[in-house]
Amino acid sequence: MDIDNIFDDLKKVIAEDRIHKNEPMSKHTSFKVGGNADFFINIVNIDELKFVINYCKDNSIPLKVIGNGTNLLVKDSGIEGIVCKLEMCEVNFLKDGMVEVQSGLTNASLAYMLLKENMTGFEFACGIPGTIGGSIKQNAGAYGSEMKNVVQSVKILDLDDMEIKELTNEECEFGYRTSIFYRIDAIVLSAKMHFELADQEEIKEKMETNNNSRREKQPLEYPSAGSTFKRGEDFITAKVIDDCGLKGYSIGGAQVSEKHAGFIINKGNATAKDILDLIEYIKKVVKEKEGKEIKLEIEVIGK
Repeated sequence: MDIDNIFDDLKKVIAEDRIHKNEPMSKHTSFKVGGNADFFINIVNIDELKFVINYCKDNSIPLKVIGNGTNLLVKDSGIEGIVCKLEMCEVNFLKDGMVEVQSGLTNASLAYMLLKENMTGFEFACGIPGTIGGSIKQNAGAYGSEMKNVVQSVKILDLDDMEIKELTNEECEFGYRTSIFYRIDAIVLSAKMHFELADQEEIKEKMETNNNSRREKQPLEYPSAGSTFKRGEDFITAKVIDDCGLKGYSIGGAQVSEKHAGFIINKGNATAKDILDLIEYIKKVVKEKEGKEIKLEIEVIGK
């Protein structure tokens, strides 16, 4: 891979200050670990995104598109090729409670915009780290609600034919922490969502209650990627891990949180290998002691 030639090609379309060579992914993930990406690009519009995708296809360069990096674990060996972070963040308030939101906006930003407009239905997501695009892909949820309850339709870039298409809520095939976007080659560009009007103080109180609950129950003072494992079909994963006596167990700088056993945290000097080794150890112990298979909620990427 000729780094200098690629940089020269990219800067014909994208501003130089948004193209980063040999960029540490630890700067772009909530775990604060991971090796370098050959290139890291901040994408601010669809034309730039299309350009990079086509460029990568034409030159056989690996491409990874990310949001806020809050559900990712990047391996210590880094990422070959180009990583694009979507920073398209426009919001349009339409009629009858409809709002169109681009995928790069954070959940918290949207929640506070909706608060100002007296719109309810998104309080559950005000403390979920990450972006609208990532939350839609994962069907993120908390406090009894999830993205599928507010999303009406999703606009995507279909990577097979590079056409922009719109999927209905049903076509998104939302399930528990999953959607069709794990099974098709597409990028979420924006979504139309529907909200009701409500008293602003009531909305604010719900948001504060949810955020206080997160602070009390989750280890927000340490880098992590949120819940490391998915909930089991017939069991609560964090409880099973706790029952196995794994709270506080460490490998290197990675630790099972003493506050919430569902979280693996970076105590400050963890490597991605520490975290991956701890994940495998937890899986092994839970299988041996409880007979349960637990599955990752986070995405592991890298060479």
